[in-house]
Amino acid sequence: MKTYFTYITTNRKNGVLYTGMTNNLIIRTSQHKEKIFKGFSSKYNADRLVWFEEFQWVHDAIIREKEIKGWKREKRLNSSNLSTRTGMIYIPNYLESNTA
Repeated sequence: MKTYFTYITTNRKNGVLYTGMTNNLIIRTSQHKEKIFKGFSSKYNADRLVWFEEFQWVHDAIIREKEIKGWKREKRLNSSNLSTRTGMIYIPNYLESNTA
């Protein structure tokens, strides 16, 4: 059975946020770092993974991605909005403690 992920990347503390969905988080984050695809994340260097959530069904991952993309920036930055549901992994080092 495949696994799907909804994720958020950033370029630095208080920088841009990119929300996406993939079936291979390791490959996708590498693609962000290597700027394989031209677009928002490559233009703004949003290549640091700060949050992801795992799903069993692609439909659920797409719905979650659209939900998060509909949020205002402040809500996305508030880690409690992302970490109140089970199965989520919040990686705080770039949203809260990175001084870059």
